[in-house]
Amino acid sequence: MEEEPEYRALFAADIEGSAGRGDVALRQIREVLRAALRESFGRSGIEWEECLRDDLGDGVRVTAPAGVRKARLIHPLVHELAVRLRAHNELAGPLARVRVRVALHAGDVRITPDGRAVGRPLEVLARMLDASPARDALARTPGAAVALLVSRHFHEETVCHGSPGIDPAAFREVTFTEKEYTASAWLHVPEYKVLAPGPAGRAPGGGGASGGGGASGGVRMISRASGNGTVYALGNGTQNIHINGKA
Repeated sequence: MEEEPEYRALFAADIEGSAGRGDVALRQIREVLRAALRESFGRSGIEWEECLRDDLGDGVRVTAPAGVRKARLIHPLVHELAVRLRAHNELAGPLARVRVRVALHAGDVRITPDGRAVGRPLEVLARMLDASPARDALARTPGAAVALLVSRHFHEETVCHGSPGIDPAAFREVTFTEKEYTASAWLHVPEYKVLAPGPAGRAPGGGGASGGGGASGGVRMISRASGNGTVYALGNGTQNIHINGKA
């Protein structure tokens, strides 16, 4: 008997620049990622051991348990993951640093008797994980640990509603083509603001390639200072400091 389709939330992560690090380093960064994911899923109220997990070599694909709210895979999960990886990277050498592209999608999949999820939504997830907008975002933001790409379907059912902890303004729509698949999706880089591309592919404020233009937009860092002020450190070198509500 063919398995009945089940609607599931889907998560995938892939480590940037893992090729060429060697077997020892690859084992270490895989362990770092899995530990960070286990903790981040737990903080989001999703039992790691109840998820279906597939090893992607330098990443992992996760099929969430039935009934898990999709918003939980964004908040607090993505923030928790970014915090953990940034903390690791601050103390790690170049070969041990972990920066990841993350893709989120959802749809009807079939769960095989041996516990594997199969179906078209997983193919879409794979294309998103390899898509250029997230790759480009990490390349433009060396301090970032996570670049998230959310499918249009996932975005419409989670981000658009402005659930607690999810700011719709922090997501920017992008278009990508990966192999035979072309689609729009939504890009988010925790602690960074993804900018819309300006005229002729230039990011707002100019700067050409160094300014982070292109189809997937530029990225500006947002860092929060302690005390009475908030410091916005912008990627184009401009810095605005707001103290007690005054610029």
